[in-house]
Amino acid sequence: MTVILRADRPLFEGADWDFPLIDRVHEAVEKVGLGELGLSIYPNQIEVISTEQMLDAYSSVGMPLFYKHWSFGKHFARNEAMYRAGMQGLAYEIVINSNPCISYIMEENTAMMQTLVIAHAAFGHNHFFRNNYLFQQWTDADGILDYLEFAKTYIAQCEERYGETAVEHLLDAAHALMSHGVHRFPRRRPADLRSEERRSRERREHEERVFNDLWRTVPGKEKAAEDKTAEERRRALLELPQENILYFLEKTAPRLQPWQREILRIVRQVAQYFYPQSQTKLMNEGCATYVHYRIMTRLHETGQLTDGAMMEFLKSHTNVVFQPEYDDPRYSGINPYALGFAMMEDISRICREPTAEDRNWFPAIAGVGDEMAVLRDVWANYRDESFVLQFLSPRLIRHFGLFNVVDDANESELRVQAIHDERGYRRIQQALARQYDVAWTAPDIQVVDVNLATDRKLILHHRALNRVLLDEKDARLVLQHLADLWGYDVVMKEIDPGTDGVLKEHAASPRAGILQAL
Repeated sequence: MTVILRADRPLFEGADWDFPLIDRVHEAVEKVGLGELGLSIYPNQIEVISTEQMLDAYSSVGMPLFYKHWSFGKHFARNEAMYRAGMQGLAYEIVINSNPCISYIMEENTAMMQTLVIAHAAFGHNHFFRNNYLFQQWTDADGILDYLEFAKTYIAQCEERYGETAVEHLLDAAHALMSHGVHRFPRRRPADLRSEERRSRERREHEERVFNDLWRTVPGKEKAAEDKTAEERRRALLELPQENILYFLEKTAPRLQPWQREILRIVRQVAQYFYPQSQTKLMNEGCATYVHYRIMTRLHETGQLTDGAMMEFLKSHTNVVFQPEYDDPRYSGINPYALGFAMMEDISRICREPTAEDRNWFPAIAGVGDEMAVLRDVWANYRDESFVLQFLSPRLIRHFGLFNVVDDANESELRVQAIHDERGYRRIQQALARQYDVAWTAPDIQVVDVNLATDRKLILHHRALNRVLLDEKDARLVLQHLADLWGYDVVMKEIDPGTDGVLKEHAASPRAGILQAL
């Protein structure tokens, strides 16, 4: 039997708060989070910000330090106009994956809301950032803030030296390719970002001393057939095929200057930093929501939250995890807070009070008793796709009313492929997990060859999964930016993975004077 020791008085009464209260709240939340839930976190740095500062954080993807670009100002103006018109709310908090972990909380929040967002962000998200394997593989929490300061300073210096217009055009092109500026598979441990400034200086000095051997040894046009060994060496030097297009351009584009390569590197380092977040949205929010719910419940049980504060919390929490029905005007897909929290609660239930069905589906965790040990292991070792595939239970499938519908363009009617039976549950698991799989949600575009012997044309392939082609307008615009960076013609072929046949072809030529100064 658990004995609950009640506090002499609650942490606060009413909505008002001050900074000493924030300290007391953090201490109380920390006691539950670390002492009872066993969380492992980075040191916390909590910053109280205004509405305008929150809008500014929105515009710069939540980063405390960031370089300047016109698109950030556009986002700020749009968000501010929507907020002032009452058409958009603001987040109660923003949290940064850094060491220390920075949590921004709104000064307009009530005392209860400050407690909630500290539990949610400073402990829930913080634990997930520190322990999930994707963040450990791909991000350097110790060095990201120093790197952003270096990036901001370096780009500002480039603007002074080469002109704002030249830097702006380069960033426009780099941002257009940002989603194709990540390594999807681990190559080595993430770089120590603190030393990037020193390494950038060493790279520039090296480039000034030596010639690029690859471009110095371009074969002449008179050579009819390239030697096979030379061909293999050329492809090895180019690291072809290459999925990270920004990396390929940074290392290989023949007409870019050293400062332009450095800016491409900055953009792809930022893209790589955010790569794990796109694959863990469901788990990250589910973890943080489950953690804040457990902490707030415990604070109420021990008398540190009043009944009024608990009612205010439950109203906010219920709104966060609300899942509209498919025919509700508010429906816009599956709410990651709703499904994530429900799956964490379901895992907890399976650990403590499993049914016969649970024991059949989850024999490794059913009835083990220590749900927090299981959840901590899940938070550390899974991403959204594998999490859904492994832990979406039949009970939750029934609760959310999920089923699988096949929409085949070659068929005149929709077909229900999976219902609520043994085989159907597996298919629903697989179909939902696939929606979180980056291999299915992001187009597979790779640099496959460069015609060094003649016109230096860059050739890319898009493996069109299920023969789904790219939007022609978007493809044309992005390909133009790629051609500007490469400095020569670019061709992209959309390939049928089943037959290797070409479904469609796009081409672009570099615009004179946009990026090249040579």
